[in-house]
Amino acid sequence: MHRWLTDVATYLTGIAWRVPVRSGGRKPSVVCTWRLAVQLLGLLGVLALAGVISGAHADWPGRPNFVFILADDLGYGDLGCYGNTAIRTPNIDRLAAEGIRFTDFYAGAPVCTPSRAAFLTGRYPVRSGLVAVLFPNSKDGLDDSELTIAQVLQQRGYSCGCIGKWHLGHLPPYLPHRHGFDYYFGIPYSNDMKPLVILRGRAGQEAETVDDKPLQSDLTRRYTEEAIRFLRENRERPFFLYLAHNMPHVPLGASAQFRGRSQRGLYGDVIEELDWSVGEILRTLQELGLDEQTLLVFTSDNGPWLSKKEAGGSARPLRDGKGTTWEGGIRVPCLVRWPGKIRPGQVLRDPVMICDWLPTFAHLAGADLPKDRVFDGSNLTPLLLGQGKLPERTLYFFNGTRLEALRRGPWKLKMTAKADLLFHLETDPGEQKDLGAERPELVRELRGQANTFLRQLGKLPPPKR
Repeated sequence: MHRWLTDVATYLTGIAWRVPVRSGGRKPSVVCTWRLAVQLLGLLGVLALAGVISGAHADWPGRPNFVFILADDLGYGDLGCYGNTAIRTPNIDRLAAEGIRFTDFYAGAPVCTPSRAAFLTGRYPVRSGLVAVLFPNSKDGLDDSELTIAQVLQQRGYSCGCIGKWHLGHLPPYLPHRHGFDYYFGIPYSNDMKPLVILRGRAGQEAETVDDKPLQSDLTRRYTEEAIRFLRENRERPFFLYLAHNMPHVPLGASAQFRGRSQRGLYGDVIEELDWSVGEILRTLQELGLDEQTLLVFTSDNGPWLSKKEAGGSARPLRDGKGTTWEGGIRVPCLVRWPGKIRPGQVLRDPVMICDWLPTFAHLAGADLPKDRVFDGSNLTPLLLGQGKLPERTLYFFNGTRLEALRRGPWKLKMTAKADLLFHLETDPGEQKDLGAERPELVRELRGQANTFLRQLGKLPPPKR
């Protein structure tokens, strides 16, 4: 109980004992005065409850809802707003027109599991041990000791839903509804893994299998329908929706409505259906009157799977793709929209990464982060709201447990088995010209910084398999 409620309770109780309640002209009855005290305190309880409820609603407009849409293996060059002319993405392009398009946004890793761990924990995946892709025979997953973005927001009264691909452990202790999400609907790992099942779980309950033979072509539509249902059911309270599509990860699947529509084969059809899904989310937010109360982020977990040829995406103009720490494997599209708060039509070239969303969402929700662990992400609020730039920092890029690259300002050091390569990404985003021979002192400085960071990490948990 708030202190003012305690003070009022004491005051009312005192009044109750002093009120001259008479019965038939007799002296005040102790029983009567006690009953009055209980009645007054009961009334106070009702008022307190009403105050808490109304206070929560009164506080909500100052705290945004969060919708985080994560595509799977989407390439830097797959969207219209990033230069693609063969795939139509008008709804995703709308996010860019009405908000921010980041040109230098980085995933948490070049493959699925560690990148998702980085998003949910705000930490480099080596800190949680989730450094490699988990499989249906894996015994590990996201540990209870890790704090997720859902748990942070849940403490501030948010309803948290996870729809789609999880891939942080499929066994009961590791599922989303055991890590801060009130509701979960989706496939617990990648859509190329068997058994392919859709689970539904709620906080405090065991997950159930709702479909043991889902069709790849239905996944985007079903996830979108579940996401819209979640938005409608939680319209009266702040919410966090994590919508993690399985597409465009292979095997590709698009509904009949979208098959054959694009100029880029089935891959393009899949992207255009994802674009439809984004449009449905935007339409629902507007219909519910939540448009200006909702911060929406759209991004990808890593770069495109180039070895899949026509079934994979494009990282142009970047080098290589998924599975590597070249720019094409880790630099991904990222669009942010918040009407009335974020100035539309911005193109920001600041290097930012997926770890940054946890401290950003926490700040905007008014949540304090614990001091017992390191968070590698930075609060992006000043950057998003046009209040200032981020201080220069260094971003580190791991592939498994190996630190393979770092970026500081425009410079990237790529540490290969043969040599340390230096690239100036502002003038050479495709990493074609090694400038190490021209700037040997900078190579030594950045390599020293990498070694210092590895020492500072200290003892790390063993890789989870």
